[in-house]
Amino acid sequence: MAPYLISTLLGLGVGVTYGLFGVRSPAPPVIALLGLLGMLVGEQAVGWWRGHVDLAQAVSRICTHGTHQARPEGKQDT
Repeated sequence: MAPYLISTLLGLGVGVTYGLFGVRSPAPPVIALLGLLGMLVGEQAVGWWRGHVDLAQAVSRICTHGTHQARPEGKQDT
C-alpha cells in the first residue's frame, strides 16, 4: 500500500509544480487515463473471479438454468 501512496503523493506534487510554472503535462488526456483505469479494474476483476471458482460456477448455473440447484449433502462437483 505504501508504494501506491508514495506514487500518488509524488505525482500530485509534480502536478502542482507543473501548474505553478504553467508547464503543460506530458501525461495523456483524462479520457486515456480513464481507459487505463478501466483496464486495471478489469484485470483485477478477472483475477478475483478466478480466485472464486465456486462462485463463478454457481452464477453460471443460475444464468443457464434460471435457478440455483443445490448439491446433495456430501456430493461435490468433479
